[in-house]
Amino acid sequence: SEGTRTLGILSESGEAVFRSLRVIELGTMITAPYAGMLLGELGASVIKVENPDGGDPFRATSGGSYGPNFIAYNHGKRSIVLDLKSEDGKQAFQTLLERSDVLLENYRTGVMDKLGFSADTIRTINPRIVHCSITGFGTTGPYRNRPAYDAVASALSGIYGLAVNPEDPRLVGVTISDNVTGMYAVNGIVSALYERERTQKGRRVEVNMLESSIGFTPDAFVHLARTKVEYGPSSRTASSQCYAFTCADGKLLAIHLSVQTKFWESLLKIIDTAEIANDPKFKARPGRIANYHELGSALERVFATRPRAEWMAALDKADVPFAPIHSVSDVMTDPQVQHLQTFGTARHPTEGEVISISSPILFDGKRSDNAAPPTLGEHTNEVLAELGVSPTKK
Repeated sequence: SEGTRTLGILSESGEAVFRSLRVIELGTMITAPYAGMLLGELGASVIKVENPDGGDPFRATSGGSYGPNFIAYNHGKRSIVLDLKSEDGKQAFQTLLERSDVLLENYRTGVMDKLGFSADTIRTINPRIVHCSITGFGTTGPYRNRPAYDAVASALSGIYGLAVNPEDPRLVGVTISDNVTGMYAVNGIVSALYERERTQKGRRVEVNMLESSIGFTPDAFVHLARTKVEYGPSSRTASSQCYAFTCADGKLLAIHLSVQTKFWESLLKIIDTAEIANDPKFKARPGRIANYHELGSALERVFATRPRAEWMAALDKADVPFAPIHSVSDVMTDPQVQHLQTFGTARHPTEGEVISISSPILFDGKRSDNAAPPTLGEHTNEVLAELGVSPTKK
């Protein structure tokens, strides 16, 4: 039926979007594993092919082979162990290629060629396969052979230039370049699958961390081109009128006034501070942007006079955009997050319960269930049996 085609909409029985899609993931760390996990959340059958010598290095980042970093990016997959340097492993992998819809890998440029699976070879094996290759800097150019990780791409793309204080340089926060690259990879894969419905031909999709990071943060580049003004760490927050404050009880609060005059005027009523309301530098939005740090300091003194709960109640009543600055544990107990049932658990037969973060995408009010991440090689015999392949020799 239409709902169970390789690429289609939810079937009447509520089957997932990619119910019949088979994805091979040759992924380590974040970029490809995250993309594979997102495809799995859409219903694809994701087979994670790992090397016999420990598998994905993210397994062992906290000791053992089932660490939190691995769990975070690998739910809903099956793991098989193949030695792609052996003839048995190569043959099993070729059979898997013949029977699959997507190949997703984040090896350095040239690695797949050395293994005997160049882009042309893969296309010959399966002309319908969508082959997504994720690299750090692309497959050509002076940086093509360099190793790439999140900090490297975030630095080179300008993300850190917009976030790091040059007088006190230190890197903080979450991975951005890795995750964004995984998302772009999924966009490319889904587009190629949609086209394949018409042409019956696959595509080679190439995504790199450098360009993904630049594409994800276009504001600064457009501003430079249009106004000749180079963005710095405070430029975006000044333009958007974003602030963070420590309240009287030591708790942190964020507000985002954006471009609407009504938010500023409502804030003035709440804080009831003539010094700020009457200051000509702050009367109009251009002045508030130009004097962002001075205004921030003045507001800091005001917000330090009352506990956060009081400020939140007042801001909520006045319809001013705000939020408490949550710790990770705060997020998990937030009433809205709990209402949405964002966090759940999945049980693994040997590893017990693991946390599961639900897909933020709902189809007709429903979202996919997440199976627990696999142990190394957990499904090798199962998958090979499906392919009619004998277990590979170690």
